[in-house]
Amino acid sequence: MSTSRFLAASLAPLVDFVYPPRCPACGGGVAEQGGLCAACWEGLVIPGEPSCAACQRPFGDSGPQAGAICAPCLANPPRHDGIAAGTLYTDVSRQLVLAFKHGRRLALAPMLARLMAARLPVTDPERVIVPVPLHRWRQWRRGFNQAGLLARELQALGHGRLCVDALVRAKPTPTLGGLGRKARARALSGSILLNSRRRSAVEGRDILLVDDVLTSGATSDSCVRALKRGGAASVTIACFARVLEEALDV
Repeated sequence: MSTSRFLAASLAPLVDFVYPPRCPACGGGVAEQGGLCAACWEGLVIPGEPSCAACQRPFGDSGPQAGAICAPCLANPPRHDGIAAGTLYTDVSRQLVLAFKHGRRLALAPMLARLMAARLPVTDPERVIVPVPLHRWRQWRRGFNQAGLLARELQALGHGRLCVDALVRAKPTPTLGGLGRKARARALSGSILLNSRRRSAVEGRDILLVDDVLTSGATSDSCVRALKRGGAASVTIACFARVLEEALDV
């Protein structure tokens, strides 16, 4: 056992006495720090099979068989090479994201990353892990990039080598909620670029693009475009929560 883990284990009873363990989603009592209560575990929805061969959108038991392509991907073929989502976006996953990103519960990163890693087919130490970038002023105000923290945990789990600054956000972008597809594209145009100093780390490589939540996909699409223009062989998106309301009844 490493020194840091030994100290953490030794101090755990004192920490639990001063700060009794609470579920980060609902605030209820739990057995250990960073854990979820049973009810909140049940509130997480893990995407299942069969799913779209292009984007892993779950079809449900009554849907097409594995290997089929979903209607959105047929209508607008994605630039990416697959999506690995730890959970679907529900009330519980939303509370975890809020606690992590806005509540500064950074200790949640390992648990969120483990759920993401469970959806990745195999470990690949040669893959390059790239977080979705924040604009420098937003990262300065927040103090951290949540995608970067998740990417670091995925590296620790053996899913690739972290290149934290492969992408840069050259200009701030407005909130994309409520905007149509064309408006989102205009807002993001020219905002996410490949870091020229990291081109050699991307060229010819399989990339794992990491973010906390995947909503419309506009931001990740801009990232995928920049990475593939830089010569990336493939780009798979990994996120903790994916917004797919139509899939929650499957």
